[in-house]
Amino acid sequence: MEPWMEDDLVKDIPKEKLEFLSQVMMGSKGKSQKQMMGVLIPLMKEAKSKGLQFTASETAAAIAAIRKYSSQEENSRIDEILHKVDQAKGNKGAAP
Repeated sequence: MEPWMEDDLVKDIPKEKLEFLSQVMMGSKGKSQKQMMGVLIPLMKEAKSKGLQFTASETAAAIAAIRKYSSQEENSRIDEILHKVDQAKGNKGAAP
């Protein structure tokens, strides 16, 4: 288990959600931005199919905990992931 998953910041977040976030983090390691989208899109669809929805406070707490245990390079990667997720959410309503 990742150290951030045991931090007090995330103690109230269900384990299933934390494990999903861990998958996202592991799946994005060493990937280009294009490859990262290939990982993020299926994971986001999987989360939706499982009914995994994060509240704003859960998201903020998880990000804070992850950042706390991450290097500067990893934090830059987190910024990239968050940016890509925001972009993917923005395209959600686009016509096929």
